[in-house]
Amino acid sequence: MKKPILAIVGPTATGKTAVGVQLALHLNGEIVSTDSMLVYKGMDIGTAKPTTEERQGVPHHMIDVVMPNEDYSVAKYQQEAERVVATIHNSGKLPILVGGTGLYLRAVVDKYNFESPMTDENLRHQLQILSQEKGKDWLHHQLAEVDPEAAEKIHQNNVRRVIRALEVYKLTGKRFSSLQKADYQPNIKYNTLIVGLTMPREILYQRIEKRVDKMLEMGLVSEVDKLLQQGVNPTATSMQGLGYKEIAAYLKGELSLDKAVELIKRDTRRFAKRQFTWFKRDPRIHWIDLHKYNNTEKVVDKIIRIRQEKFSSS
Repeated sequence: MKKPILAIVGPTATGKTAVGVQLALHLNGEIVSTDSMLVYKGMDIGTAKPTTEERQGVPHHMIDVVMPNEDYSVAKYQQEAERVVATIHNSGKLPILVGGTGLYLRAVVDKYNFESPMTDENLRHQLQILSQEKGKDWLHHQLAEVDPEAAEKIHQNNVRRVIRALEVYKLTGKRFSSLQKADYQPNIKYNTLIVGLTMPREILYQRIEKRVDKMLEMGLVSEVDKLLQQGVNPTATSMQGLGYKEIAAYLKGELSLDKAVELIKRDTRRFAKRQFTWFKRDPRIHWIDLHKYNNTEKVVDKIIRIRQEKFSSS
């Protein structure tokens, strides 16, 4: 029989962390983060990384596994997360995946082959030079011409990813987007229950704005400044995360603090919308509207009932 996994997904600021911790306490579980930003050490405030108090003694995995100036791929995440899940299962506990990065979730629960095609350092360097000379918009347009689907999914500011997609196309003649789909089979590795948390958009947006304000009160500016002082490159993948790139621009004198905060809130709202769109495409997800529940405990009780019904009938 397939071993069980429970996953809690949804847009940012819906309260996934609190729900995941309470479920772990009720179901003898351990948390496995499926958030692409929580892997970076020293990036705590801007990622809303759960504090020691928030974790309530529940083991959390796939957090603080790499330095911010290091590259980290979903393929690497998959390898490490699968080992963690196996260890949790072997200890007789339930792995509870918690996070908002849809591809990280799929990397764990589905059969997803992320074996990368060949690389060419010279070609990559040439593309980097072209990006510097002609701009990231031009580079992104080149990708859109040969692989519109990849261009739609990869933001033009993610120059490293745009270059990789172009590199793959030029080396193999195949679209980066089609290669990513080639070896994907859903729902075959585990007995998986995925629960999505949602709420009315206006309430979510209010929560996002309050969260950003709290991050600033907690010292987001100091956190970003410390990272830059430690030599983390502003163009590093880690620094493209929400909150980090805007505050880095403020610290470099490119934006006022008010404008940086405005952009963080706007882009986080847009990000939440994209997350919801991504997860809505997955028919396996059982959605729970948090607005209909008074507290986290009732949400947890509902998820436990859904899990009992699913596993008793499977």
